[in-house]
Amino acid sequence: MNALTKAGKLAKAGTVLAAATLALAACGGSDTSDASSSNSGTASAASSESSGKSVCIIGGADAFFAVVKNGADAASLAVQDAGTDYTWMPLPTYENIGPDMVKLIQQAVSNGCTSLALPDWVPDAENPAIADAMDSGLSVVLYNAGGEPEVENTGALGYFGTDEYEAGKAAGEYLAENGATNVICVNTSPGSVNIEARCDGTKDGMEANGGTADQLVLPGKSFGDAAAISNAVKGALSQDPSIDGVMTISSADADAAAAGIQQAGSDALAGSFDISENILNRISDGSQLFAVDQQGWLQGFLAVSAAWQYDQYGILPATNIILTGPALVTADNVDQIVAGVKTGQR
Repeated sequence: MNALTKAGKLAKAGTVLAAATLALAACGGSDTSDASSSNSGTASAASSESSGKSVCIIGGADAFFAVVKNGADAASLAVQDAGTDYTWMPLPTYENIGPDMVKLIQQAVSNGCTSLALPDWVPDAENPAIADAMDSGLSVVLYNAGGEPEVENTGALGYFGTDEYEAGKAAGEYLAENGATNVICVNTSPGSVNIEARCDGTKDGMEANGGTADQLVLPGKSFGDAAAISNAVKGALSQDPSIDGVMTISSADADAAAAGIQQAGSDALAGSFDISENILNRISDGSQLFAVDQQGWLQGFLAVSAAWQYDQYGILPATNIILTGPALVTADNVDQIVAGVKTGQR
């Protein structure tokens, strides 16, 4: 089974399992696009008195999490209709991710959240704070980062997201299948377990197919810094012309890496995690090989739905690890994805 087929089956399986969490969440879409703004919703006119419950979700600080927030906001319509409060809690930046996540978890407790969804990016820092939150009575679900290992370590109710290592492996295999022999994985969030897993998987996928891959590690403050990323990629390609593949860990970094490849005059194949309109345009015109899609809208929707349903009704899906990816977006299927970007679901 090749990487694309395997990735597609994983995503399909996650979506089928996810249906169990939707029984009470008849939700509409949302086109909210600002991942940096806090949002505490107001119950609709159809709801009765407050349930005394409060669903909170911690999100990241980039364009991907604007899409996650759209999904979370869509799920919040059912949440608020039942009289439950809803709050989106954004991470300010990725420069001090561990301590900042701890502060947000503690803030969720002090603000009276009764359920909490969050990524477990830095388990060494976050897990003690998650344990304290659960001891305070919060129902906690993980999404986007952490996976099965951190569900077991924390006792969280479940995980909604991709298997980051398998996603990276699928990327490495696809790069190798398309002719890449020497790949760099540009890591602008060193220390984040999900990002390390992406690059580790890329390396293993390449090596399993006769190639090689190494990380190009940049400081966390470089995440989304176009000049820093493009200069680093240009420098790496100029220094080692044998590099024929560049993998970026987010849509925020992909545009800058593409510019760096062009500035270096390189024909390196480009791949990225996550999608954006620019990424899809490059895939369409052939200047980017593929992107790894983890369906951020679905992550936000399922995380809020599951946290609320358990907190308010004691409902849990039969499977507590629900995968939303990986799936590869290539020239073969890119046209199907474009519409969702314009309306905020992709």
